[in-house]
Amino acid sequence: MYEFYPILLMLLVSSLIAGGFVLLAELLGPKKPTAIKAEPFESGMIPISSPRKRFSVKFYLVAILFIIFDIEAVFLYPWAILMRELGLLGFLEMVIFILILLGGLFYAWKKGGLEWD
Repeated sequence: MYEFYPILLMLLVSSLIAGGFVLLAELLGPKKPTAIKAEPFESGMIPISSPRKRFSVKFYLVAILFIIFDIEAVFLYPWAILMRELGLLGFLEMVIFILILLGGLFYAWKKGGLEWD
């Protein structure tokens, strides 16, 4: 357990520093609330629509598909590093994995899940 003490100490010190900065900013920072400062803004621009506006289901579908395929792509990195050690069997398993991913991608494409209207 002794080898973990430096990590624990680093986490404690960094948490204290971060909390101290937040506390100092709250205590020493200027406090002049106005109606303009209380308005919501987007990158300094006046909002053009209500923030409660509903998003299209297509937005969520594309986001979910991106996350799925992005996470699956992470599994390619360890395989690429160990490709020589895994040999032919490892290569065939990864080909099957990629074919399954491509099947899912083509299915989503055929169903219109990648169309942005």
